[in-house]
Amino acid sequence: MELLIAYHDDPAGHNMAKFLSKDMTLDGDIFRGEYYDLVIISTPVISADWLEEKYDYDGFIFLSKHAAESGVLALTCHSTGNFSDAKFGGNNRQVAIPKPDLQKIYLQTLKKNQSHFSEFQITIEATHHGPTALTKPSIFIEIGTTEKQWTDTLLCTSVATLVHQVLSKPIQKHPVAICFGGTHYPSKFTDELLEGRYSLGTVMPKHALDFLDEELFSHILTQNYMAKTALLDWKGLGTNKEKLLVLLKSTDLDVIKL
Repeated sequence: MELLIAYHDDPAGHNMAKFLSKDMTLDGDIFRGEYYDLVIISTPVISADWLEEKYDYDGFIFLSKHAAESGVLALTCHSTGNFSDAKFGGNNRQVAIPKPDLQKIYLQTLKKNQSHFSEFQITIEATHHGPTALTKPSIFIEIGTTEKQWTDTLLCTSVATLVHQVLSKPIQKHPVAICFGGTHYPSKFTDELLEGRYSLGTVMPKHALDFLDEELFSHILTQNYMAKTALLDWKGLGTNKEKLLVLLKSTDLDVIKL
């Protein structure tokens, strides 16, 4: 069973959690449900590397706000990890185990309901921030982009309804790929999730490739043990293209250029 987590002082996450918990049974600090359980914690979710000390679940789904300097309205979903220093939770040079199939189904469900979110960009983000140390798969589901959206109860309820819809059915399996290149909002990889055959694990953007070395590359492969393919944003690899290709040649991954 999955555990959904929201931070009490995060209005978007808390609004989603309050809606979902209405039909659940409170047992101590855990809301028990048929398809998943839920907790509302008193500390930020990006620093929740401690969760497994208290909760034993098959995976973790974080409900959260999304912020962006651009102010562009967005509904996002992404795996977590730090390719260099941990500035926003988690550990240095550590990526979390992703939840590729859930991400794919959730994003496709958002897209099918685009008419309800016509002002919003539906996109994944490159892997970033914590937590990173959990031993079970995890993912962030986020509502952006300003206080107005985070406190919009109808919006948060609409997104939470889709989360419930996705989790109340079996999650279809897809071949998994690790992604390299592109921007923080990687359009080619988002398109692959929405229309292609692959679900996606860690997404390492162009700006993070400066930090890629054998040690970090090996760690990414370990955390993405379910992946058999590497997808490359071929025009979005920058000066680190050759370094990446050398590392990929040492693996059994199928390499596909997008």
